[in-house]
Amino acid sequence: MNTVLLLQMMGGLGLFLYGMKVMSDSIENAAGAKLRGILERLTTNRFMGMLVGVLFTAALQSSSACTVMVVSFVNSGLMDLYQAAGVIFGANIGTTVTSQLVSFNLSEYAPIFLLVGVVIVMFSKNDKIKKWAAILVGFGVLFLGLSTMSSAMAGVKEDPYVMGILASLTNPLLAILVGTVVTGVIQSSSVTVSIILLLCKGGLMDIHICLFIILGCNIGACVPALLTGLAGKKDAKRTALIHLYFNIIGTIIMYIILIFAGDYVVMLLEKVSGGDLGREIANAHTIFKVFQVAVLFPFLPMIVKLTYLTVRGKDKEVGYRSQYTLQYIGEKVVFSPATAVVDAVRELERMLSLASENINRAMNALITLDHEDIEEVYDVEKNINFLNHSIVNYLVKVGQMNLPVDDRRQIGALFHVANDIERIGDHAENVADAARTREEKGISFSKQAQTEMGELLGMVNDIIQYSMDCFAGNGNVDEKIEMVQELENKIDVKEREFQDRHIQRMANNECSAEAGMLFSDIISGLERVGDHATNIAFAIRDSEKEDMSVKQAALRV
Repeated sequence: MNTVLLLQMMGGLGLFLYGMKVMSDSIENAAGAKLRGILERLTTNRFMGMLVGVLFTAALQSSSACTVMVVSFVNSGLMDLYQAAGVIFGANIGTTVTSQLVSFNLSEYAPIFLLVGVVIVMFSKNDKIKKWAAILVGFGVLFLGLSTMSSAMAGVKEDPYVMGILASLTNPLLAILVGTVVTGVIQSSSVTVSIILLLCKGGLMDIHICLFIILGCNIGACVPALLTGLAGKKDAKRTALIHLYFNIIGTIIMYIILIFAGDYVVMLLEKVSGGDLGREIANAHTIFKVFQVAVLFPFLPMIVKLTYLTVRGKDKEVGYRSQYTLQYIGEKVVFSPATAVVDAVRELERMLSLASENINRAMNALITLDHEDIEEVYDVEKNINFLNHSIVNYLVKVGQMNLPVDDRRQIGALFHVANDIERIGDHAENVADAARTREEKGISFSKQAQTEMGELLGMVNDIIQYSMDCFAGNGNVDEKIEMVQELENKIDVKEREFQDRHIQRMANNECSAEAGMLFSDIISGLERVGDHATNIAFAIRDSEKEDMSVKQAALRV
């Protein structure tokens, strides 16, 4: 092959791959958090999951990004296998949007997209607008690469050696293997199908063999999810296998159809596409996927069960009370920038549950003087400190990644949340210290003091629960924020009221000075726990308000 043509082909392919990556990454960074929220909320059943998978993948322009995110969700426990299967089925349809775009002759508009995007990226001061503009840059570079490859392919037709190699590819199974290997290396079926589209449109390959290569591309597209699943839990591996089995079974079905009725399929494609070879390839990719989903969707539960036969057994249980173990950001966790913050939030929820339970354990030990409870308070506090250290280190690493805009804004808030939870744990330890002091010095509390501490503890438990819901986004957050504010005010009032009462009891010789000091410290500590819980509830909301104020200031400038 002419060296100049080869370099032109390679340069065009490089531009195409880079444009695809820039466009996909920019879409994920600009809208990844919102798309992730849709993926979480609207996958309650298989059919809805499939529709979301179609739209999600079409928006991201990458089935790999969608399936990797789904694997991460399953690994984190945010989605079960049946929900994941529906999304993966839909993602297989959504990935055909790229080849549909490529089949339309948009290359002549590439410079316009590129220029507009570059100008905005260079001169805009708004980070979010710059993220959206980067999508235009990626779009422009992608079609510029396509134009470069098309020009090179026009010259390739005159090279008898290359034409001979392409013409020798007549074995359908070999074509499927080629499609699988090339796509597995590139890790994008959209890219491989787009190249096939150009080859067919340029008259370099026969459409019949192109259809078999497309089938191989679908199998090769499973590689990113498989690689991601290898590092995850058993359900993460099963999720990746759902993607693989769907495409293998779908390929077998389409292979049989093409072997026995290939000419009829090509005639149908010609009729649907108006004789445009590029449109025929794009439509074949879409029609094959839609047909496969329609045929296999009723058998989705059986495919899920098949993954259980392949990946047997269960993961070792990691409960929220497990010592010195990370459940959502640990060794068996699949890292994905799109779900990194979600995983950190889940781990912080677990840490908060431990701290909340430890406060109650410590308060119980204060009254009962149970030695096992006292020792367990100290053990759990060590675990909380471990989690705090590990989560903070994780957030530092995550903050250096290329995260979606909305997620990046939350990183600072999560640092504060980790600190507030750790301080709640410290207060539990302080109560355990008070229990030891009470036992050593034989200090006793009056019935009224015990009742007051129990009443305040109940209010603190409520505010922690509401704060946890606000932080995690569970239920009506606005309503629970109001409850947190109301409870925080009530706790402040009760703390002052109980402090006054205990001073009165001391004045009336109803309790000793030592008991009064312990009581005062406990009540003050519980009030501060309420303050920390309030901080947790408002952490994400405050970060959003801060971001809005920064944007408004930038607009004023």
